[in-house]
Amino acid sequence: MTVRGVPILLFLAAVFISLPACDAASAHIHTHQHNKVDSNERMEDGAFSPRDADHYAEGEHHQEFDHEAILGSVKEAEEFDKLPIEESKKRLGILLTKMDLNKDKYIERNELKAWILRSFSMLSAEESQDRLDDADTDEDGRVTWDEVLQDTYGSDPEDLAQDDKLFKDDKETFEVADLNKDGYLDTDEFKAYTHPEETPRMFPLLLKHALEDKDVDKDGYISFQEFIGDRAKSKDKEWLLTEKDKFDYEHDKNGDGRLDSDEILSWLVPSNEEIASDEVDHLFVGSDDDHDNRLSFDEILDHHDIFVGSEATDYGDHLQDIDRFSDEL
Repeated sequence: MTVRGVPILLFLAAVFISLPACDAASAHIHTHQHNKVDSNERMEDGAFSPRDADHYAEGEHHQEFDHEAILGSVKEAEEFDKLPIEESKKRLGILLTKMDLNKDKYIERNELKAWILRSFSMLSAEESQDRLDDADTDEDGRVTWDEVLQDTYGSDPEDLAQDDKLFKDDKETFEVADLNKDGYLDTDEFKAYTHPEETPRMFPLLLKHALEDKDVDKDGYISFQEFIGDRAKSKDKEWLLTEKDKFDYEHDKNGDGRLDSDEILSWLVPSNEEIASDEVDHLFVGSDDDHDNRLSFDEILDHHDIFVGSEATDYGDHLQDIDRFSDEL
């Protein structure tokens, strides 16, 4: 058996022999250790977790992702789950009029994808705002680094080594997110801090941190040995072969055996476009009854539980303000 023409035994030996040189670089893969982080947690290899990471887990489908992808709010999704069926369908009908851009009473694939991408942005804004509210101790609607430090690391931030890579990366992320350099992060700047993977102006910093973490020989690229780092120490041969296959055929797009800047960012930053397209396919499979590749309002309302959910409880007639859906896409 070979890996890109290299005998497998020689390949494994070369990888494991080279592991110690990667230890220092991979020991501090930058992960925000915030208690309140949801979608922007990091994977084992250092990449940002895709938004649909929990859509399917161990073969089980979690419908919460579908509901949040339509409503753009965890709080709204939880409320819809408690509404009587008729009220849930009534509210969904209002959303469909906003989703239907050409006003033809059908939801086309492109319309649903645009809505889902909008929802992803709203979910990130909601997550970020919740954390800003927690960190904003003086309640002035913005946060300083000291407030973030307290919220992130607890009541004794002095105990954190000031040269710690995690701390350094976090502070640098704050400083780059602070667009006007006034020492405060407002709502938009704080979203850039908490969700740099969804903020293109933060990508150069993500690339810089990745190279600092992984690029042991400082050549501006990440080889496979640098990519796996010391993770391989506790893994078996099957894991190593799986990671090599993933590196070769998913990450190393030009096949030169290393990751360049574009390939590193493609690995680090999940594509919401691809996730939204997959979600459109998923929702169409479950609701396009006549297979005409578009969804009528009736088809969606008939399958309302796929889109927004309902437990048919007598939650009452308490209505949340739905005006936030009235702005244009």
